[in-house]
Amino acid sequence: MSKKFYPVTIFYSEEDQGFIAIVPDLKGCSAFGETPQEALQEIQVAIDLWLDVARRDSKAAPEPSLMTA
Repeated sequence: MSKKFYPVTIFYSEEDQGFIAIVPDLKGCSAFGETPQEALQEIQVAIDLWLDVARRDSKAAPEPSLMTA
């Protein structure tokens, strides 16, 4: 099985006083970090966990979308 690479969006949240990373292709997949780099590291963990749960529940993971600028 080849690894899929999902687009990630990272933004600063005033409310949370940190950076939020989301994966639009994976419903509910998000992570927090005090820096953009930390948020990116944390979202990689969240993606792996999201995909593990999908496999466990015998659900197909969506194909990654293409990001456009």
